[in-house]
Amino acid sequence: MFSIVWRYRPAAMPIIHAIVLGLVQGFSEFLPISSSGHLILTRWLFGWEAPGNESVEKAFDVALHLGTLVAVVAYFRHDLAKYVREGLRLLWHRERPVDTDGRIAWLLLLATVPAALVGALFESWIDERLGTPVIIGVSLIVFGLLLWWADRQMGRRELAEFSTRDALIVGAAQALALNPGTSRSGITMTAARQIGFDRDAAARLSFLMSVPVIAGAVVLKLGKLAADGIPEGLLTPMIVGVITSCLSGWLAVWGTLRWLRTRSFAPFVIYRLVLGVGVLVVAAAGWR
Repeated sequence: MFSIVWRYRPAAMPIIHAIVLGLVQGFSEFLPISSSGHLILTRWLFGWEAPGNESVEKAFDVALHLGTLVAVVAYFRHDLAKYVREGLRLLWHRERPVDTDGRIAWLLLLATVPAALVGALFESWIDERLGTPVIIGVSLIVFGLLLWWADRQMGRRELAEFSTRDALIVGAAQALALNPGTSRSGITMTAARQIGFDRDAAARLSFLMSVPVIAGAVVLKLGKLAADGIPEGLLTPMIVGVITSCLSGWLAVWGTLRWLRTRSFAPFVIYRLVLGVGVLVVAAAGWR
């Protein structure tokens, strides 16, 4: 008992670290730039120590996801209430013809299956092999270029046209986001644009797909944290980080949708290329 308590008692995380990581998580979760990659790079570039051992670090990162979950649920609360209501009605009454909202509700869940399966099967391999600054830098560049290529398509499909085939394609693409640096929102928007959805529909689809993904991660990881106990000195920074990620996440969703109504993904692509090259230069020069 005493050895376990001692093992999970790191020094308190500075509040400023929690604020910065919360802002990074909130904005990068919904902008197509990779939240997991940015969290790793932020700690790497600033030389910040992780909040305890590896399991606690992951628990803190997923606690930040709780903030982004609240943000996206708050923003899409009316849509989500409609999807839940119609999805349940479709399940119990099996009405014909199938209601569009009920169909979309179940397809959003179907789209989470590929990533869940890949994560369950390869979690250890992903943790051990991926997530290095060099791999993140390369991923930012490669998947940024892929987003630019897909965004050149003349997509005009709307969210109401989302089909089973679309759910499997975008869901399979979402599995690639388990690699830090890919970006869950980025790769799902890329796939949606490639199969013909317009920019607004691609973004909305990506954000709605994030709800079951983030919720599942939060329940799983915070459940493990609850079993181990919250490390001494970490509760307050976690609360601050969650609040910060919630506010910045809501702004990111609002801002992204507003931007994509009339503009392209070009600024995000440029940012990814510049950051990716910068990370590779810093790593190659040994500055970090």
